[in-house]
Amino acid sequence: MARILWINPVGTDAYDAPIGAELRREAAPTTRVDVCSLPDVGPQHLEWNALEAVVAGPTMGVVRWAAEQRAYDAAVVGCFYDPFLRGARELAGRMAVTAPAEACLRIAATIGERVSILVGRRKWIPEMHENVVKYGFGEHLASFRVLEMSVDEFQADAVETQQRIVHEAERAVRDDGADAVVLGCTIEFGFYRQVQDKIGVPVIDAITAPLRYAEFLAELGTDHGWRTSRAGGYESVPARELGWIPIVEPVLDADPRPEPAKTSSHPPPAS
Repeated sequence: MARILWINPVGTDAYDAPIGAELRREAAPTTRVDVCSLPDVGPQHLEWNALEAVVAGPTMGVVRWAAEQRAYDAAVVGCFYDPFLRGARELAGRMAVTAPAEACLRIAATIGERVSILVGRRKWIPEMHENVVKYGFGEHLASFRVLEMSVDEFQADAVETQQRIVHEAERAVRDDGADAVVLGCTIEFGFYRQVQDKIGVPVIDAITAPLRYAEFLAELGTDHGWRTSRAGGYESVPARELGWIPIVEPVLDADPRPEPAKTSSHPPPAS
């Protein structure tokens, strides 16, 4: 059984419960998913880089809490900018950490060759493009497509949002040569199955993909000992420096489902 923490690195818990419900529907049957947000009032989204800077410290504190006090198997820093991913891995100990863009791109570039990313606003593209190149997927990028929607509009009118996603996804396939489409915001959740059925190519959801990737990483660590290497750039923050990163207990939407009964992996004794 894997225990996954989804971290909404924002100062509102408005999306914690709906994201948690969606993730629990998509997770493996034995996975338990908790969702959290930052405990104090703060930015409601991270559309501007300056807002990322505001939430950096508290998010790192939540990563420490998750790794040191709750021993989660994996965590997701839940913003498609993938903020603070390197820092989170430095603090995570044995806990695996991923983020939406990394997970979506790795999956999309495996099941397709040309990837289009659907973003809310043109403002988002430069930072997201930096990540596409940094992760090594520049040659796979077919296009960015702009929905002309802000973060807080995606869930306000589901019909309108789905129509815009379908329209731009169809254009990405027809005009840009995409054979996979990525929804480039975590708040675009709840649409990928319908859009995928409509356009006929894989549509990678920005919360489901990192969840499944986190499950995969957790399993690799448990089964094979393949965890974040501490021999190079992901060297752990030494204890003498941790005073700069106080542990932060988040607002938590805990998985309400009972844990599955444990079964032995050993065969019964011979009679």
